[in-house]
Amino acid sequence: MSRILHALSTLTDRYQTTIPEPVRQALHLGKRDKIGYTIDNSGKVFLERADEDDPVLDQFLTFLVNDMKHHPEHIQPLNAALFERASALISGVEVDLDSPLNDRDE
Repeated sequence: MSRILHALSTLTDRYQTTIPEPVRQALHLGKRDKIGYTIDNSGKVFLERADEDDPVLDQFLTFLVNDMKHHPEHIQPLNAALFERASALISGVEVDLDSPLNDRDE
C-alpha cells in the first residue's frame, strides 16, 4: 500500500495534538468537526471525519420507523401533483453541501 499523505504532530502534556493542515484539508475538517479513530489488530490507526448525529432528527426518524411499522396503512404513494409542486419549490436552488457555513449559519 503506497502512502498518499504522511504528516506528523506532537502530543502535548495534556494528550492533545493539532491535526496537520494537509490532513485537515484531505478530510475536509473544520473547527468543531468530530474525528473518528479506528485501530486495527496491528496497531495502525485510521482517522476519518465523523458524521455528527442530530438527536432531534434521530428521534424524528425513529418516530417515522415506528409509525410505519405499527400503521402501514398510513403509507401513501407520492402523487404526481405533489411531486410537481415540490419540484417547483426547489427549482433553480443550488446547494453546495461541501461549502462552509458562514458565521450567521453556525
